[in-house]
Amino acid sequence: MTPQNSTPQNNTPSARSAQGNKARNEKGHERSRPAVRSYTKQAPGQRTRAADPARLVAFEVLRAVSEDDAYANLVLPKSIRKHHLDKRDAGFATELAYGALRGQGTYDAILAKCVDRPLERLDPAVLDALRIGAHQLLAMRVPAHAALDQTVGLARAVIGAGPSALINAVLRKVAARDLDSWLEELTRGETDPTKRAAIEHSHPEWIVRALRQSLVAHGRSVEEITDLLQADNDAPVVNLVALPGLGSLDEAREAGAVDGELVADSALYSAGDVGRLESVRAGTTRVQDAGSQLVARALAAVDIGDRTADGSRDGEQWLDLCAGPGGKAALLAALANEKGAILLANEPAAHRAKLVRQALEAVPGEVWDVRTGDGRSIAQQYPDTFDRILVDAPCTGLGALRRRPESRWRRKPTDVGELGALQRELLTAAVDAVKPGGVVGYVTCSPHPAETTAVVADVLRLRNDLELLDAGAALDSASLTGNLEAGHELTAQLWPHIHQTDAMFLALIRRKV
Repeated sequence: MTPQNSTPQNNTPSARSAQGNKARNEKGHERSRPAVRSYTKQAPGQRTRAADPARLVAFEVLRAVSEDDAYANLVLPKSIRKHHLDKRDAGFATELAYGALRGQGTYDAILAKCVDRPLERLDPAVLDALRIGAHQLLAMRVPAHAALDQTVGLARAVIGAGPSALINAVLRKVAARDLDSWLEELTRGETDPTKRAAIEHSHPEWIVRALRQSLVAHGRSVEEITDLLQADNDAPVVNLVALPGLGSLDEAREAGAVDGELVADSALYSAGDVGRLESVRAGTTRVQDAGSQLVARALAAVDIGDRTADGSRDGEQWLDLCAGPGGKAALLAALANEKGAILLANEPAAHRAKLVRQALEAVPGEVWDVRTGDGRSIAQQYPDTFDRILVDAPCTGLGALRRRPESRWRRKPTDVGELGALQRELLTAAVDAVKPGGVVGYVTCSPHPAETTAVVADVLRLRNDLELLDAGAALDSASLTGNLEAGHELTAQLWPHIHQTDAMFLALIRRKV
């Protein structure tokens, strides 16, 4: 969300946006720039030469993503703290960095019309500065003179005087039109709906096609694609979960959080740096998407019958097969603690296994253990062992594009096929490690049928001792609403534009007795 502003004539980050909500035109595009554009009348030598801290943070994030293949959500908080931004300026920097990353495809298409050379021939730092400037001019409530002056000042300070002149000239061309006018020019004469959507909603064409296919595969209308793409571009609210029996949301509520309406012990937090909450630092309250919370709770709650001779359920053994970095593992361990179960969290990479241990520290140590090893070999060490297994398989992450804005530009169509083999091997290992009568929850943060229903179907086809349980009903039982309408042919799919969660897929596979 763009920070609000009470003094628009000021160029500081805390005074960049006009009061009021963003308006949308009949096409659903934001009309957030003023009708009349004004520019600085200062001579070049009188203009800003210093880097505004909030814009500098956004620039550092884009450079780390471009140059170091970094993750924006990891770089941004560190940069905000390094530059000592207050809450308002941190919000501005967050919107600027994430917005520029989400809109990169559209902004690059616009910039290509304004630069006298191919964009790939520009210095990457110059291109990142141009993206930052374009986002301010076209999608934020920043006066044109402030966007130009401050972006050029940033360039002067961190790139150089020569490039700053180019940036100034290009951004003036960008500012000559509003976003709708640019989109009309870019899509004029284009009849392919996928190509139009890719430009208008800043997604690679192959992802637009994949999401259209995903909607149909999971029983939804392809006409929902526009809403889905728009949801990918909306800034998500931070989701919190208080670990059951261990954590509390009281501190978060006092700081402005509101209770989540989808899942128990959850809250929505938009009051700034969540790391300032003591309960978050202690690990008893965690940042976790509501969709991730739901699939973990659904697996933990599904009825698998009596597991011991006396009819009790104490002593169940659970496995999180792909546990890193530990978010779902922490929730599962807390639920296991309440139910008298034991959780083994498996992670192949040693550095991620360390993160899993850190995530689990808030849960009593006798409830969990961590194994560092290849999940595909788990059944060799633990055949027919576990009552419940979560397979949160590595995937393309197409269901979390709103939270990971850079990932849409990193992923390639070939990633789907390459990950598919690993997904099938992990699910096969899980059904070999689960006890007869036990249940495997196969989860991906992607709705792509090649990563979801096709993987499940292939594993079921090779075995006659497996059956699908109703995952949609399990999600309903785990939710507060009880009517998510996420099920289709016994599997379940959550959606950003329907449920305001990441697009989590869930299949529950029972091994017959």
